[in-house]
Amino acid sequence: MAESKFETGEFVMTCGVSDKCSDDGFMQWAMGCLERHKQGDWGDLLSDDMKLNDRGLESGDGRLHSAYKHPDNTALQIWIVTEWNRSVTTILLPEEY
Repeated sequence: MAESKFETGEFVMTCGVSDKCSDDGFMQWAMGCLERHKQGDWGDLLSDDMKLNDRGLESGDGRLHSAYKHPDNTALQIWIVTEWNRSVTTILLPEEY
């Protein structure tokens, strides 16, 4: 596991993500997405949103947001958000935002 490119703070997940984690495949995929997020791989975001994240990463402030579609079910997606002050990183389903 590579070192994170930024402080991530406490890790939390929403109820919707927690419910899906009973499926080992989902859990493994979600943890892989979290590792990608920590490395600055913003997943399936639009280019402008990726640029905002890159600027936030460079400046050390600003919220960092990633979106990942499941490779076997593109209707299934998770978002990962690290707060502007890097105190908390949340894994959530888009409909829980």
